Amino acid sequence: MAKFLKIVFILAIITVLGWLVWSKLENKTTTVTTHQLLIERIEAMGKLELVKYRLSDVLEHKNVSTFLPDASVLLIIKADAVGCIDLTKVKSEDIQVYGDSVAMKLPKPEICYIKIDHKSSRVYDTKMAFFREADLVDEAYKNAEKEIASEVKKSDILLQTRTNALNVFTPLLKSLGFNKVSLSFEE
Repeated sequence: MAKFLKIVFILAIITVLGWLVWSKLENKTTTVTTHQLLIERIEAMGKLELVKYRLSDVLEHKNVSTFLPDASVLLIIKADAVGCIDLTKVKSEDIQVYGDSVAMKLPKPEICYIKIDHKSSRVYDTKMAFFREADLVDEAYKNAEKEIASEVKKSDILLQTRTNALNVFTPLLKSLGFNKVSLSFEE
């Protein structure tokens, strides 16, 4: 019996030591990542973003094939469109000061960017896509970008940008001591 207990005790010690060695080796696994970050360009930014539209689109895109079944994908797209004015275009002659009055000509409102939010967008369903799924989804996103850009250009985003510019600059100029503020835009 004593011999049996010695064997069990030795096996228990070997098991504990084996576990300690194994856990130490497992914890020493490290991941090494190196980066070579380089600033390529520094640009002065002068675009004042004044309005942001959040858009949603449900898009069904199909590839009709003569020999294969029609493949389709259904996407739920989220996108942002931002209206802004480019303050780098303001010249000294665009600002006229007369005592306590100021007249300022602002640049024409523009669409700064339209971009799809891929984190919020989803592939809802695919049918018969099989090995063509990646290409089909890529085509669908490109189609969505074009359609969203077209719809944004038809929207009132530039009018809203103009209104928001007036709502930002009027109180700003009044806080600088101008009682009469006249703002206009280039056409």
